[in-house]
Amino acid sequence: MEMAEALAIIGKALGAGLCMGIGAIGPALGEGNAVSKALEGMARQPESADTLRTNMIVGCAVTETTGIYSLLIAILILFAL
Repeated sequence: MEMAEALAIIGKALGAGLCMGIGAIGPALGEGNAVSKALEGMARQPESADTLRTNMIVGCAVTETTGIYSLLIAILILFAL
């Protein structure tokens, strides 16, 4: 294996790791904040818990797509490039 090939493999691994590491921070913070505020709203107005819960789950699903996209990009970096 040449030095250039080894550096390319190392670069792919580092790039994919950074992609997943940074790509997981945003969804984690967003979902934590959304759940926190939803629970706070449920505690203040228990009668609106069903609506808040539904909206929170939809919001978390949308937020989680960012993490899935970063996983897809990391896989592309590792295997396709």
